[in-house]
Amino acid sequence: MQRQYLGCVGKVDNGIVTVHLGVTRGTFQALLDADLYLPKSWSEDRERCRTAGIPDDVKHRPKWRLAVDQWLRAAGNGMSFDWLVFDEGYGAAVPFLRFLNLVDQRFVAEVPVNFTVRGTDHGPARRADGRLSAADARGGARHRVAHRTVRASFWRAATARVWVEGREHTLIAAVNEATAEVKYFLTNATMAPLPRVLAVAFRRWAVEHAFRLGKQEAGLMDYEGRNYTGMLRHLTLALIVLGFVATHTERLRGEKPRGDRGAGVPGVEPAMRRGVPTASRHPRAAAHRRSHPLPSAAERTGRQVPQEAA
Repeated sequence: MQRQYLGCVGKVDNGIVTVHLGVTRGTFQALLDADLYLPKSWSEDRERCRTAGIPDDVKHRPKWRLAVDQWLRAAGNGMSFDWLVFDEGYGAAVPFLRFLNLVDQRFVAEVPVNFTVRGTDHGPARRADGRLSAADARGGARHRVAHRTVRASFWRAATARVWVEGREHTLIAAVNEATAEVKYFLTNATMAPLPRVLAVAFRRWAVEHAFRLGKQEAGLMDYEGRNYTGMLRHLTLALIVLGFVATHTERLRGEKPRGDRGAGVPGVEPAMRRGVPTASRHPRAAAHRRSHPLPSAAERTGRQVPQEAA
């Protein structure tokens, strides 16, 4: 059975913040769910909300709460996930981590360097980079991380046993050998081998690749409406398009569609019906290669993300 991974990442498109759930399984990847995020400043200005068509019962909620609701909807529809993986914006939300532990959902969370951990259940609080330093990571084992769109990367990683909210977790510090980028991860799968945890952690790039495809091909970045209901409909249609394309891409993967007579089979090349125009009459346009989406740019190390209180 192939593993599933669920990534939840907040994205900003032309000033509109959305919270998405994306899934990858083998070569299949798609976006499952999405919500519009209502900023606190908007929620406190109900007249402004009414002008935009936002119902009075729609209030500001933290993005991690929207992610919880999406997870519950997916579970209610019979979906289960081997792993949940998300960026440090969600990793800093301790209530979100507590929820995932309560429902026994394995996760790998990227966490900020100032994330608070403890060496024992009741030990003193320390920062993540105080428990594991970049030097510790550089002295750790070497791991190869495969990517689809670029060559594999190599990371050095070290681990430490820590406690967060009274539960044991594994803290990982990883450094990229080529760029010296440092990342911190936290997982509740304390018995999982480190190569497996790192593979899951970097699988989030596949979900973020689905976001980029959605922006480029399905109109996710074309938020030009001024009405809340219209934006929800636009978001829903974009998800339907992405799901349709992902499903049929997976179905046709490795197959040639009917009608491609002789495609890929050696033989006599059929004659052309007309002659080829000369270069002087029809100058060839400059060659253009469409850029392929790459994993998101390396985040600056040492960025501080406030950790939410319980």
